[in-house]
Amino acid sequence: MAKRVVRSSVKRLSTVEKKARILKAAEKVFAQQGLKGSRLFEIANEAGLPKANLLYYFQSKDDIYRAVCRDILETWLEALGEISAEDNPKKAIESYIKSKMDLSFSRPNASKVFALEIISGAPVIGDYLEKDLKSWVDRQASVFKVWQSRGEMVSISPQHVFFMIWAVTQTYADFNKQITAVLGVKEIGAVDHVIAVETVTEIIITGLRMK
Repeated sequence: MAKRVVRSSVKRLSTVEKKARILKAAEKVFAQQGLKGSRLFEIANEAGLPKANLLYYFQSKDDIYRAVCRDILETWLEALGEISAEDNPKKAIESYIKSKMDLSFSRPNASKVFALEIISGAPVIGDYLEKDLKSWVDRQASVFKVWQSRGEMVSISPQHVFFMIWAVTQTYADFNKQITAVLGVKEIGAVDHVIAVETVTEIIITGLRMK
């Protein structure tokens, strides 16, 4: 009876919903086992869908992996948006840090997949990093330069500011086990989340000498 209910509910899912379920499941499997160590049947089991469904919507495991990477990158850029020279520098950086921290807590598997891809030499998203991401950072860096010229931010490399923000915010996803072990908790709760965001923000804002 249970299997009939599951199959019935799966049949009622739209194409968009099935693809979203597959990508979410694949994100988890890839985060745990990497691209090479993952199998299609594992993704299918995690998604609660027949393996045939995966191959109906995607040509191969590599195709699913590319879609997962693309979804992660699009989500990150959409959430982070763009900053403007007219923005309040302190508020803009605080908002950026909070967005990155929130994504690390809400989608830790996405950060882990991204980290594994980078460690492997970025074979799938290399072009994106060299074009889209670099272009995005260059645009934000030009805003930093304006703030620096107005004395609203210490004159240091904007690119390295971003490297530092990425490293410290994504560590809460990539090294979650280390953090929970030191904190003596099974998982990072709401209180520790707030403390983490406030601490990271204070350190970076103070270092950038923003008021």
